[in-house]
Amino acid sequence: MKPLNELTKQTILSEEVFEEVFNQEDEIYKARLLLSLQDRAAELGVKGKFDQMVKAYRRVDRETKQRKKQQQAAGMNNYTDFDGPYENMYCGSWIAGETGIYAQNMATVEQIACYHPILPIERLKNLETGEEQIKLAFKRNGRWEEIIIPKTMITSASKIVALSGRGVAVTSENAKLLVRYLSDVENRNTAQIAVQYSSSKLGWIKKEFLPYDTEITFDGDSRFRQLFESIGEHGGRDKWYEHVKSLRQSGRMEVKLMLAASFASVLIHQVGALPFFIDLWGETEGGKTVTLMLAASVWANPAESAYIGDFKTTDVALEAKANMLNHLPMILDDTSKKNRRIEENFEGVVYDLCSGKGKTRSNRDIGINTESHWNNCILTNGERPLTSYVNQGGAINRILEIECGEKVYADPQLTADTLKQNYGFAGKDFVEVVKAMRADAVREIQKDFQQRLFDDEKMQKQSISLSIILTADKIATDALFKDGQYISIDEAKKVLIDRNELSDNERCYQYILDKVAMNEIRFDADTNCEKWGIMKGDFAVFFNHAFDELCKAGGFSKKSFLSWAAKKKLIDKYGDKNTKPTKINGTLVRCVWVKVENVTDDSEFETDENGFIKVDEQMKLPFD
Repeated sequence: MKPLNELTKQTILSEEVFEEVFNQEDEIYKARLLLSLQDRAAELGVKGKFDQMVKAYRRVDRETKQRKKQQQAAGMNNYTDFDGPYENMYCGSWIAGETGIYAQNMATVEQIACYHPILPIERLKNLETGEEQIKLAFKRNGRWEEIIIPKTMITSASKIVALSGRGVAVTSENAKLLVRYLSDVENRNTAQIAVQYSSSKLGWIKKEFLPYDTEITFDGDSRFRQLFESIGEHGGRDKWYEHVKSLRQSGRMEVKLMLAASFASVLIHQVGALPFFIDLWGETEGGKTVTLMLAASVWANPAESAYIGDFKTTDVALEAKANMLNHLPMILDDTSKKNRRIEENFEGVVYDLCSGKGKTRSNRDIGINTESHWNNCILTNGERPLTSYVNQGGAINRILEIECGEKVYADPQLTADTLKQNYGFAGKDFVEVVKAMRADAVREIQKDFQQRLFDDEKMQKQSISLSIILTADKIATDALFKDGQYISIDEAKKVLIDRNELSDNERCYQYILDKVAMNEIRFDADTNCEKWGIMKGDFAVFFNHAFDELCKAGGFSKKSFLSWAAKKKLIDKYGDKNTKPTKINGTLVRCVWVKVENVTDDSEFETDENGFIKVDEQMKLPFD
């Protein structure tokens, strides 16, 4: 349109001017434009003619809109009319445009289904559960957004109102209409709204691997969206490999073992093993956190608040995170920083995570929720060993520990910066190598390492876990690094715990011997204190109740210990009973007779001028 001051008597009444005015979608701008034109028409002396033309165009405009509505009501041109990247879809009797969605011939506010464009664009079918989710696209403030939600959320008016928290303009008033509209669009456009197979878990899905195989879409919990988005390639592949190879050349066991454990996580499912912990512990500033960053950089962004988590959460959240990661490693920084509830039941958390299966829980409908499950490696670090937080041998058996020495990295800041800028390449490369191998070939390598680690004095569960790490180390060294920096069997065996150290009953026996040695007065009849029993030759004779309390205080099972001790002939039995009738202070009571080792009196040893015992060279133990 020409500037107002250039319009003449003829041009101000032209068809071009009126078409431009009535094609305006903004009603306020249209009204202001008409007022300005009316003022110009008055200046030109043609205001009466101009007003007649305005009335005529308004009548035609109303008739055109009415005809369009009638056509749509008759089933003609009932397609969405949204500006954006999505194809228009058949929407039945609904009018769906940039101003919103409303029922046919019902243009009042009460009949609006939604105040902005919205439509379903994809169905997601979960491979594990068979449940469907739906991907919705909606436009607010001129910008399109996509969300993935359970299908059940858009099939119920009471549930769909929850979408208001995600930015969709839905209330209890328009919820029913929006449910009907979305259902109509979905069911009338089955060809356009394709079914996409999805998973809420990462790792192996049959022969595919998420997130690297794009045929499967991730539809996991929105709480872990940031975690999921941290996984991927970034920076330079060569820069990462070059720097990590230089770290491996240092020969530090901390670097090689934690790096191999990160790779090993995706092999646990392949060999049919259970999850396990590997813990790096030591004094502060030794390089523990940087080593965890190195392990994380195999798969994802190792920066803070990206892939690496911590224990400042709940056991339910840890279970949900493990379920989502599935076969990828779960990396948790600093075991000393724990949620109070986790700290009170840390042993249970270790058991649960290493079981590979979540707790069975019911839902509101008195049904059973889908059980969580995973097969991965959990990498942790802390100033104290992880085993110092647990007592039961079963929990300790699921933990591999390595002490972090001093100055693992010559320049830890350089390593941290390099890893933050370059990551995610090795994990994808490793998965491709494993895919190309036969599953039997991976198991054969693992079985070979397991046999080489076999030792009657070591715990077999730990040997299996360590054999998987060595398998990953061999595959990664041969196929990715090609630097010959393997973890040796002798180095690896140092992280295994002796069977006797781990046995609950063995530890219970040592605990009892220590308590006897520390509390001689409780077996002395002449001392005025609470008594535990009496000494009889090589045996500590405990009152039955005192022995109960002692086992309970140490966190041991009395029944399990007595059964084990009887087989080892470390208790004096009475027939088939583990307690023996004993007369103490003239009263016959049942007691537990535990054999104690005789301790040689210090006077038998020669002391030096400072009072310290002199030790003969032939008497030195191997570790002296």
